[in-house]
Amino acid sequence: MPQARQSLIAALPDPAQDPVDLVHQLRGVDWLRLLETWGLRLLAALLIFLAGRWLARRLARGLQQVMDRAGVDPTLTGFLRNIAYAVMVVLVIATALTAIGVPTTSMFAILGAAGLAVGLALKDSLSNIASGVMLIVLRPFRAGDHVIAAGQEGVVMEVRVFQTRLRAFDQRVIILPNSQVTTAPIINYTAMPTRRIEIKVGVDYGDDLALARRVLLQLAAAEPLVLADPAPVVRVANLGESSVDLLLHAFCRTADVVEARSRLTEAVRDGLIASGITIPYPQRDLHVYHSDASGKPIADILLKAAADDGDPVAPTRPQAPPPAAG
Repeated sequence: MPQARQSLIAALPDPAQDPVDLVHQLRGVDWLRLLETWGLRLLAALLIFLAGRWLARRLARGLQQVMDRAGVDPTLTGFLRNIAYAVMVVLVIATALTAIGVPTTSMFAILGAAGLAVGLALKDSLSNIASGVMLIVLRPFRAGDHVIAAGQEGVVMEVRVFQTRLRAFDQRVIILPNSQVTTAPIINYTAMPTRRIEIKVGVDYGDDLALARRVLLQLAAAEPLVLADPAPVVRVANLGESSVDLLLHAFCRTADVVEARSRLTEAVRDGLIASGITIPYPQRDLHVYHSDASGKPIADILLKAAADDGDPVAPTRPQAPPPAAG
């Protein structure tokens, strides 16, 4: 290819020559052969580009169909399809430029240097892109999952390359940069098919704990949304200030956790009261002593405190002397 270009340049006239000689030399150039050579190269490059792009689209579409049949997540399918199509288009363009005679090695070196400079300038955005790729490939959550990500709770709407969108339960849309999502703990409440309900209830110290346990287990078994396996259990959690705290653990399907917790909590309240078990209120015992630790009456202490504050103290009335004996 370099030899053909040098021969072509040598065949062209020197523009610095006399115009008359230049015209005579231009007449001697085989323009038909020149146009035929470069025209064929341009036509070949155009055909390579068109055929390569068509083939890249077909291969990318076939890759998407294969992943759809394999049950791959749609977000991951679209991302891999776009990446594969972009790589194939770059290869097609490089092949077309080679057919024309353009040296692709130096071009790729220039593009690599420019890409390095752009990468240093957009390092935060590239960090989001890398985190987005990790989220799409590793799949810690999927669209529709109930999660806590980067301290925000909601339902996953969409995982993009730059950001993740959550829908809060009050219908707010939360947009999180992917770099913050991957660097913080992620809690996925929807990953497992079942969830555990935990209801804490306090009973009076004078009540029968065995009876309270039987009542709680019967209430859990009577709730249709509660699963029989794993079986509900009741444990003593704490000896509180005003009550003995019991914990009722029951399992339900993940989709029913909110409704099952509400219905079971209401049933626990009504069932314990109907069984004669007291759910005590928080209470405090206040003890008032009439003397301090040394035995001094508290009335003298209060009277001294009032005198120290500058309040007048009523003078004591002098007692009359006892009458003389007759």
